[in-house]
Amino acid sequence: MRAKLSYAITAAVLVFYFVLVGSRGVMLIQSGTLITVTFGVAVLILPVIGVWFLWKNTQFVRRANALAAELDAEGGLPVDELQRTPAGRIDRDSADEVFAKRRAETEAAPDDWRSWFRLAVAYHDARDTPRARKAMQRAIALHDGRPVQQL
Repeated sequence: MRAKLSYAITAAVLVFYFVLVGSRGVMLIQSGTLITVTFGVAVLILPVIGVWFLWKNTQFVRRANALAAELDAEGGLPVDELQRTPAGRIDRDSADEVFAKRRAETEAAPDDWRSWFRLAVAYHDARDTPRARKAMQRAIALHDGRPVQQL
């Protein structure tokens, strides 16, 4: 719940920023000189890219959460079996051990979105965010029946 609230607050702040920057771009364009129109168009590009990026990330998060809910309903969510340090951080050796199990599970069933979902969680626990995201994208694509790109 805390992560969803943080995401919503960050998204709201970004949307406010995009509106603010976009209004400045429109003001520059309305002044009508060649330089201000050029700067205004350049300034408007930033919010457009930002809105696109925010939209794509929000879609990704919603799809990943839908997979998590479906897997939870099936009773297939990965169990947290990770050791923690006294400070509460995940022990690296423990994360590597669980990752090895998840990788073997995924290699045994490469077309199962559930194994890719669990592998994504293992990557995340091992602090490998780029691979966690790619594994989750693969799980989403397999679940949706779309063609899958190789990792």
